[in-house]
Amino acid sequence: MKFAKVTGRLGGLGSEKWAVHIEGKRRSALGERLIFLSIGEPDLPPPAAILDEAGRQMRAGRLRYADGRGEANARRALARLYTRQTGRSIDDMQFIYLPGTQTALYAAMMTLVDEGDEVLMADPYYATYEGVIAAAGGVAAPIRVDPDSGFHLRASDLEKAITPRSRVLLMNTPSNPTGAVLSRAEIEMIGKVCEAHDLWIVSDEVYATMTYGNTVFSSPFDIPELEKRTVVVSSISKSHALPGFRAGWIAASAEFCNRCLPVTETMLFGSQAFLEDALAFALDNHFPEVDAMKRAYEKRAQALVKALGGSRKVSARMPEGGMFVMIDIRPTGLTGDAFARRLLEEENVVTMPGESFGEGGAGHLRIALTVGVDEITEASKRIVRLAERV
Repeated sequence: MKFAKVTGRLGGLGSEKWAVHIEGKRRSALGERLIFLSIGEPDLPPPAAILDEAGRQMRAGRLRYADGRGEANARRALARLYTRQTGRSIDDMQFIYLPGTQTALYAAMMTLVDEGDEVLMADPYYATYEGVIAAAGGVAAPIRVDPDSGFHLRASDLEKAITPRSRVLLMNTPSNPTGAVLSRAEIEMIGKVCEAHDLWIVSDEVYATMTYGNTVFSSPFDIPELEKRTVVVSSISKSHALPGFRAGWIAASAEFCNRCLPVTETMLFGSQAFLEDALAFALDNHFPEVDAMKRAYEKRAQALVKALGGSRKVSARMPEGGMFVMIDIRPTGLTGDAFARRLLEEENVVTMPGESFGEGGAGHLRIALTVGVDEITEASKRIVRLAERV
């Protein structure tokens, strides 16, 4: 029987990247006690007031078909958010509500990428990026970034990677998996390269509210000259610990949104109105639970870095943002995949191999900061123990 070409393009870009996690889940189901540091699913509770708002709106009858672009109150809340962020007046027609950042990424690629077009991205990169690019017929063009320089993409490296087929730069700041946060100055230099070569910028900003120390989040959408070529994708999955809500969006020019809307409406025509109401409520209010969650992630990262500090075989630096830490295991001589598999087998700790996030992640593990300080510290001790044995 014949299948569409897209099924071949996506072969090997799915669950294989999560093989260690999947094996850990299988063993956990059999009763083994494991420490899971593999998946970025917030473990802390979301703001109770948002849940109450969703319940109120559901009981009030907000269960009918919703606007395909997004309910007006949700888009107005997004406009207020981005007006505050950019310092410019952002119109509510510059948004499309979508069920999560992943769907927004897919819609953006389907709107911008034709078969054979190159999508440039820093390597390491989030595990699903290759898939959304391939689904649109595009070609992923990874740009290796230096782990010893904090995994920051440099404008000069972007310039060298551009070819006549390059169409889009897929940017992720704060980065999953590396924790790198690009400064406004770095984004401005990258933006000048994109302007010179007429590249779109798709900016994945799902961790925008999570920066640590003196790090300040910046977006290409904040820069007036880049607004027309920038497509932001984001959600409240991480910022408000609500991954199950699937409440996300695209922020872009009105022209892009008008072009993208027919694409999104072939996938789904409107979302759950009561969840859009909850999104608007979340964006318009401040919650102590969100502040506590950010502080918890920062303390966990500090505990992990401290626990690894005495080892000559493994090391980590504080992330600038996000909810992950990259552990450098290159001195052990093992690949990230080999180390992660041995760590599961010998020390009952479940992590993600760096290679799941591209060749640039080789010799690293990605750690999710989704357990408490005590478990993070214990897992770090086990990582050091295995590294010293190796």
